[in-house]
Amino acid sequence: MVQAVKNSWATFKSIFTGMGITGRHLVGPTVTLQYPEERATLPKNARARLFVNMDDCIGCTLCAKACPVNCIDIETVPTTADVDLGKTSTGNPKRFWLTRFNIDMAKCMYCDLCVHPCPTNCIYMEQEYEYSEYDRSNLLYKFSQLSPVEVDDVKAKAEAEAIQKQKEKEEKARQKAEEARLKKEQEAAEKARAADDGTGAVPAADAAKAAGTTAPDAADAARVAGTAAKPAPGSPSKLDDTQNPSKGEA
Repeated sequence: MVQAVKNSWATFKSIFTGMGITGRHLVGPTVTLQYPEERATLPKNARARLFVNMDDCIGCTLCAKACPVNCIDIETVPTTADVDLGKTSTGNPKRFWLTRFNIDMAKCMYCDLCVHPCPTNCIYMEQEYEYSEYDRSNLLYKFSQLSPVEVDDVKAKAEAEAIQKQKEKEEKARQKAEEARLKKEQEAAEKARAADDGTGAVPAADAAKAAGTTAPDAADAARVAGTAAKPAPGSPSKLDDTQNPSKGEA
């Protein structure tokens, strides 16, 4: 009997406690927004849907590299010499065509890491949170401003210019190699002319040096043969003066 009374008291006490809380909120100020007629104002740094201002994008791909889930897909094509894409609002020159700039919000984890590396502040999270879709493919946002035909034309022109530059580079390398070869041949010819004695024959010393041998001089040749050099006929000698008696008597 006592336990039943205690249980009944606990039941009525919990009911009155809950009704008291409900009564206090009933007469208090309203905090519930009547969505969709009423919408909350998001703070300035709220993380919502990503947006890209293509007029300020320079194709640096820093945002795609910073994304940890690879939800940003970018393809760039270098501009050709006859095209000037101008500059961004921050003064950065634009040197690439943006043939593809896709963001898959179904993969996005709202980390905001792609926003900070951008040098032109062209990518940011806008104050938009009402983008639910029944089809997941509709969450793939394509920001490129080029049509498929324009993309094909841009790629074809860039490829043709790259091939032309490669040919010019190879031609310059060939000309440089040819000039080096001609210069080497000219230096060799000048050395040969400097070594020439004027008759068109290479000196014996140079020929012997080139052959790896040296020509012996006359004294060495006579010493090897065991004979002394004889004086020329008709020339005086000390031996004739000492052995001629008539010249001594005179």
